Amino acid sequence: MAFHTQQSLSGFIASDPQQSVTENGDTRFYVRVGQPHFRHEYSGSFTALEPTFHDLVAYRATAERALNRLAKGDSFVAEGYVRTFQVERDGEFIQREEFVAKKIGHDLARTNYQVTRTNRSAPDREHDAAATQTAIVSETEAAHATSGW
Repeated sequence: MAFHTQQSLSGFIASDPQQSVTENGDTRFYVRVGQPHFRHEYSGSFTALEPTFHDLVAYRATAERALNRLAKGDSFVAEGYVRTFQVERDGEFIQREEFVAKKIGHDLARTNYQVTRTNRSAPDREHDAAATQTAIVSETEAAHATSGW
């Protein structure tokens, strides 16, 4: 079986997270994110360039988790896809894009934190794994249904 791959995006949370609700009643997470850029110099060193800024959204359970765990300034890694759309401003249609994060979390290369795990019995771990797999399948099917895939 082939690897399942998707687009990824990494950077930092540049704005305070905003919560809203879609027409379907789903939770929506929105932030502006920054992506640092660097120029590789002939000497082998790197020069920091100005970051670029982009829109990132997440929906449903991913949005709820992101709202509880991410804050302005956090470094993150996300998996998802770019959605392109048009908005009307002053009678003109403008092309916009946003990254739709299906999965998002802190960037382990740039974030220090501790994970506290409780001791669980083997049946509990198996139940948790099955519940996680069911949730992943449900979210994937919902995301594909709304993205037109």
